[in-house]
Amino acid sequence: MFDLAGKRVYVAGHRGMVGGAIVRRLASEDCKVLVNEPRVDLREQAAVREWFAANSPDVVVVAAARVGGIHANSTYPAEFLYDNMMIEANVIEAARQADVAKLLFLGSSCIYPKMAPQPITEDALLTGPLEPTNEWYAIAKIAGVKLCQAYRRQYGCDYISAMPTNLYGPGDNFDLENSHVLPALIRKAHEAREAGAPSIEIWGTGTPRRELLHVDDLADGCVFLLKNYSGDEHVNVGSGEDVTIAELAAIVSEVVGFEGSITHDLSRPDGTPRKLMSGDKIAAMGWAPRIGLREGIADAYRAFLAQDIRR
Repeated sequence: MFDLAGKRVYVAGHRGMVGGAIVRRLASEDCKVLVNEPRVDLREQAAVREWFAANSPDVVVVAAARVGGIHANSTYPAEFLYDNMMIEANVIEAARQADVAKLLFLGSSCIYPKMAPQPITEDALLTGPLEPTNEWYAIAKIAGVKLCQAYRRQYGCDYISAMPTNLYGPGDNFDLENSHVLPALIRKAHEAREAGAPSIEIWGTGTPRRELLHVDDLADGCVFLLKNYSGDEHVNVGSGEDVTIAELAAIVSEVVGFEGSITHDLSRPDGTPRKLMSGDKIAAMGWAPRIGLREGIADAYRAFLAQDIRR
């Protein structure tokens, strides 16, 4: 077991939904949390190395990333590939040079093949073609996983990787063009209810299935892995359950109080048909999520209302 007590823990990406949740979770640990302040561009190698030399972290969590949904991935492929590869390469190499004792890299479930057998086990990585609508982000994240493995093998670094499923919760991006499906649905349902609109529209057929995990559960899983896992293979972190996009839209409508109908824009892509990850590996270590989907969506809706992104 790796002891966090007394450690200086750097959370790269603390302004994002995931990084913010990890900072909140670490508040209950006996450690000093470090964040990127004053702000350093993690794509710039020299600046990152200087920050590490000045702050001397013992532990690093790489939660920083350029993220977005299908539209954002399709519109900005170069940025999704370049920015994410630069961030992870600079932070991981700076951690090695600073003799960081432990590092956790956060990937994404989109690293797996589009038609991977369900539920997806960790060994499905690189066994088939990726989903074209998010391959740029996926390739960058696969590179991060392999970088951690390479540093472990060549330098003996205790670097591990976790693969979260689709995440949601406080700090999410509710932009209708660049967000993921759940926050987009929350905003659509809320605005339709306020306007008295008769319906909301979802992309595609509504049949693809998605696994969803509240970001606070992910943060708890990350701290668990930092303490209890040291291995070459990445570890899935998910809820173990999935719903169709249509079912998700119905649940969101109920939580928000929107009573209209749900229509489909069939000109928009569906994305991966199903993406349910196996959580057997982390479950065998003794960890499980605690926040149910309806409860989590209600929490995300409260965060949306508090954030008031329309101002």
